[in-house]
Amino acid sequence: MIGAQGPSYGRVAGEGLDTTHGAILYLEEISVVFDGFRALNKLSLDISVGELRCIIGPNGAGKTTMMDVITGKTRPTSGTAFFGQTMDLSRMSEHEIAHAGIGRKFQRPTVFEQHTVFENLELAMKMDKRVRPTLFARLSSEQRGKIDEILKLIRLNGSEQRLAGLLSHGQKQWLEIGMLLMQEPQLILLDEPVAGMSDAETARTAELLNELRGKHSIMVVEHDMAFVTEIAQQGTVTVLHEGSVLAQGRMAEVQADERVIEVYLGR
Repeated sequence: MIGAQGPSYGRVAGEGLDTTHGAILYLEEISVVFDGFRALNKLSLDISVGELRCIIGPNGAGKTTMMDVITGKTRPTSGTAFFGQTMDLSRMSEHEIAHAGIGRKFQRPTVFEQHTVFENLELAMKMDKRVRPTLFARLSSEQRGKIDEILKLIRLNGSEQRLAGLLSHGQKQWLEIGMLLMQEPQLILLDEPVAGMSDAETARTAELLNELRGKHSIMVVEHDMAFVTEIAQQGTVTVLHEGSVLAQGRMAEVQADERVIEVYLGR
């Protein structure tokens, strides 16, 4: 198992999730049709345990719809979606999927602006139904230690008593990633995590995701090619176009692909 000896916030594959074949997510021949419009067209891909997979593609390629299928927000018209070997995502509710260990961060940060950074992380942990204490229970030393660990990871240690509403856009994004991590997801979906960030914030976000590599399985949908190059490293980049996979491979291979240049990079 990749990263099994990593820090305690890592959760590559947990109880009840069968990843014996090495993949955490399987999408096979997924199609989604809205009023005759084919948002996904026989899309097939799989993500390995501990992998950081980047998904790129032009607007309308189906990236958001794919995430909606994985999280149960949208039901596929046809095809199969499995979390590990046995969990059929098409038969699970959004709540059941989140509880099973899939966490999603949308493009716009949604934090509790009237609460401090620390309180945001505490609330996120206590909203996790696997954790017994109520919202009013006192934190154990172990829980406090976990929050401190996440604060360091998301570069907000020293800012834990700041109101979340006073953070910069980039800091709010990091806080929301931290809130996801408090719930120990095994698969994290990030939708354009660096949109609207400064160059310095983008670079720090790349560092953060590279630190999470191997400790969680991560899917990143992003338009910023320099950022994708930074986090993809030697891993797989998938290019979507018109609802299916157009090309797949290392970033350099994808950038040199004539079809990708024509439909996306050359625009």
